[in-house]
Amino acid sequence: MNNNTAQELANRYVAVWNEPDADARRQAVEALWTEDGVHLLEPPEEIVKRATEIGVTATLEARGHEELTRRVSTAYGEFVAPGQYEFVPHGDAAVLKDLVKLRWAMVPAGGGEALAIGIDLLLLAPDGRIRTDYQFIEA
Repeated sequence: MNNNTAQELANRYVAVWNEPDADARRQAVEALWTEDGVHLLEPPEEIVKRATEIGVTATLEARGHEELTRRVSTAYGEFVAPGQYEFVPHGDAAVLKDLVKLRWAMVPAGGGEALAIGIDLLLLAPDGRIRTDYQFIEA
């Protein structure tokens, strides 16, 4: 993989979160992640605080195509489907061996200033699909 193919992967990754057709979204998830692929989301501060209060570690995880499709579909339903926001690439993707780093932004539909910016570190399987997706919300 090189930086051009990493950017193509990043564009497909961001596009799946905006996909309005449920079947196409599921197919895109299957094309992007391995069957046992994992999406790990850095928990929001309020979840971390509550977990600490009760003596556990907060981990937000979706594993396998079914859970990954549900995760992507839930984000689509909450942020994109109402017509308020869309996800867009934010800067260039970079690759280092089997790791791709990409940034994305959630912006008002039709453009405008980012309301959220995230970074994903994608550990790839030998077939080029995502084995593990570490997602951090930066702003």
